[in-house]
Amino acid sequence: MSRQTRTLVLGAIPVVLLTGLVTVDKIPFTDISLTVPYAAEGPGPTFNTLTEVDGEPVVEVEGAETDEVSGNLNMTTVSVRSGMTLPQVLGRWLTTDDTLVPLEQVFPQDKSPEEVQELNEIAFTSSEASATVAAMNYLGRPVQVEVAGVLDDAAAQGTVEAGDVIREVDGAVVEKPGQVRDQVLAKQPGDSVELLVERNGEPETVTVELGEHPDDPDMAFLGVTMTSHAADGVEINYNLEDIGGPSAGMMFSLAVVDKLSPGALNGGKVVAGTGTIAEDGTVGPIGGIVHKVRAAREIDAEVFLAPSANCAEATSRDHGEMTILAVDTLSDAIDQMAAYAEGGDYRTCG
Repeated sequence: MSRQTRTLVLGAIPVVLLTGLVTVDKIPFTDISLTVPYAAEGPGPTFNTLTEVDGEPVVEVEGAETDEVSGNLNMTTVSVRSGMTLPQVLGRWLTTDDTLVPLEQVFPQDKSPEEVQELNEIAFTSSEASATVAAMNYLGRPVQVEVAGVLDDAAAQGTVEAGDVIREVDGAVVEKPGQVRDQVLAKQPGDSVELLVERNGEPETVTVELGEHPDDPDMAFLGVTMTSHAADGVEINYNLEDIGGPSAGMMFSLAVVDKLSPGALNGGKVVAGTGTIAEDGTVGPIGGIVHKVRAAREIDAEVFLAPSANCAEATSRDHGEMTILAVDTLSDAIDQMAAYAEGGDYRTCG
């Protein structure tokens, strides 16, 4: 950015920020030590899903022999700084590549901290379950649905228990959490749903009157978090749920496949990436990818796996010599890494 352009933009930033500030009630604008309703997003830490953090495997496989792994499959994150004063916000704009966003874009203003935590718990568990299903589907292993927890004051409270394996919903056999969600969402709040569960090894039928979803009172809500396990006794545990979230899904799936299949998916290289994962293996776009690309550069990653829908943004800033591969599915990511490692044809962003 030229000096003239930077001066013009610098002059505009305080105007934009102060315009936002005057819409906030009871803010004495003469005190610049007060916080402003903006957050700064930047590169966060990365975690190699093939190794340990704080003495625990990031992705833990139990009940099956695992193959030796090498190299890196790093999940990337975005750091969020809030509670900043106007000078601090301006300082981050001037000295970093952080993105400034309205605070409500990061922290919903219409929800209590307890509601946000509850919804995050649902999102984390759902993402992990999808990662397991996608990996098991790729490996050809059968899966089953297990209740990870029951939310406080939810419709299922007192009827469904953590550890229940859900076998059927209204007589339809289910094997994946998504199938349970689809059956529930086809109903209305106040409708009843019949679940055949396996509890302590014994079948039991329970009936639940569905409640309202916290985000939409017209949407039916069972109020359980679900995970997925291989039906052959293999169990997958993820030990970074409060950091990973939905955008870690693809990297979690890749780590599971790598540990349960011969050879190194990454060719022994330092690979980083991001992307949501669906039960069918579809890789979805995420936010903040420019910061995740930068985080990958900072650990000298040779390859970055990016959802195809994020390609334009991923390559919008300098990424050095790091190769950014475009991926659409879990199997696509695996094939792309293999092609890169072997010097074959692979698809890059841009």
